[in-house]
Amino acid sequence: MARGVNSREELEYTLARLATSQQLKGVAAASKILADAVQQQRRILVVGDFDCDGATSTSVAILALKAMGAISVDYLVPNRFEYGYGLTPEIVEVAKQFRPDVLVTVDNGIASCEGVAAANKLGISVVVTDHHLPGNELPDADAIVNPNQPGCGFISKATAGVGVIFYVMSDLRRELRDRKWFECEGIAEPNLANLLDLVALGTVADVVPLDGNNRILVEQGIRRIRAGKARPGVLALIDVASKDYRNLASSDLGFVVGPRLNAAGRLDDMSIGIECLLCDDPLKARQIALRLDELNQERKHIEGEMKAHASVLVDELNKANNESSSSDLPWGMCLYDETWHQGVIGILASRMKEKFHRPVIAFAPADGDCIELKGSARSIAGLHIRDALDRVATRYPTLLSKFGGHSMAAGMTIEGKNYDAFSKAFDQVVREELDESNLEAVIVSDGELATHELTIDTAEILRKAGPWGQNFLEPVYDGIFDVVQARVVGAKHLKLLLQVEGADLLIDGIEFNSEWVGKETQLKKVRVAYRPDVNEFRGRKSLQLMVQYLEAV
Repeated sequence: MARGVNSREELEYTLARLATSQQLKGVAAASKILADAVQQQRRILVVGDFDCDGATSTSVAILALKAMGAISVDYLVPNRFEYGYGLTPEIVEVAKQFRPDVLVTVDNGIASCEGVAAANKLGISVVVTDHHLPGNELPDADAIVNPNQPGCGFISKATAGVGVIFYVMSDLRRELRDRKWFECEGIAEPNLANLLDLVALGTVADVVPLDGNNRILVEQGIRRIRAGKARPGVLALIDVASKDYRNLASSDLGFVVGPRLNAAGRLDDMSIGIECLLCDDPLKARQIALRLDELNQERKHIEGEMKAHASVLVDELNKANNESSSSDLPWGMCLYDETWHQGVIGILASRMKEKFHRPVIAFAPADGDCIELKGSARSIAGLHIRDALDRVATRYPTLLSKFGGHSMAAGMTIEGKNYDAFSKAFDQVVREELDESNLEAVIVSDGELATHELTIDTAEILRKAGPWGQNFLEPVYDGIFDVVQARVVGAKHLKLLLQVEGADLLIDGIEFNSEWVGKETQLKKVRVAYRPDVNEFRGRKSLQLMVQYLEAV
């Protein structure tokens, strides 16, 4: 009940319980256009996005279309540093080189009015598949499939971009089946469930709410991965992260696999990530995965430097307010430095949001002269960030060049000269929408575990009870423990040996990026909020508490 589940059936994650594609507005029109293109051997070009959802969406489209007999299918992902996000007129000019008859956008396009118009002028048919919130104007595409467009009755508004294109491909298969295409051409009708590992990865990595429908998609994908039936590229990414695919959890997709794939789009070219997912050769897939792992290490280094710099900027804000705490910081925090890397500002915004528990927008130069700035926003519960940006744009029409996104994350472009004015306007809108209680981080506990429940069996049951994720959070428990030992590992993490109060049971615990580093000797008795987990080392399993919050008592 606490997670919105009202019946046992809602936890039965079978494919039979998936919402049907027919509920999606525009899906029939999209299927007819694509079926005609497949049958007439027309050129199809998939225009993707440079994040994990975009990469998996592109891969699902390419693999499904080829499996259904499409002869000419290619993809194009805008380089974020040259073209930015979405189907822009500039990207249509690049797309011309492929001589496409049909453009299919995945994980973008709902705001691409100018880009679709440019494609229309060239006589290119456009099918938009997206999940982002639409603006006041929709593009003049031949078909639009987006659960969040006006008039769409699809039950899962939280479907990620990869989920949307999966549904479109499922309906295309139905359309081709009705036309006797597979039968006449002697093509085996593809089992699209084979692509659910990609759907699960993109869904979790995009941090969309795991409603009932998304949980089915994710759970079915994870089952395929655990059975070793995933794409070679997915298995390779898991392997280079030193994880065992047989014990994979949804959190591994979000924190282990997703970041390695995202690193390509953040620092280089997302085509590297897409080629990893499309690759059928396990050895080649591993080579690409190793390159992605290197990029992720580079991303971590850049992120660390930017985070340290951002903390200095926040300290300066505190000093300007004559405060030593964050109490008088802007409620809507904007951070910018001309040296920052625009591929990493989304992660930086997320880290600073977690640290100060307020909406944060991190900006970086879009070009060398800082005339334009790219911003990435992350929000907290209580503030719909895309709507907040819309209010800023309505109130101050000249401040935002363009923007788009979800309730919890958004992207934007502003002119560098408008940064100060935008920062003030954003803070003003946030203060109107939130109150001080929203700025206090709250950890919701599922209660205490009894001593006999603090076991590996409990941790394994909870691990497999998911999939856990956004809006369907993994259980967190709390309790009071005596600290037998506390030591620093990896310079910033706290390793603990805890004794259950009033019992002889000793349990390992770890808090990543702990604020108690340097003060660990002060910890004698602590109240801990934690997730039970299984730690595997040299073939030995032990219970470990993943500490979410720690305070001395």
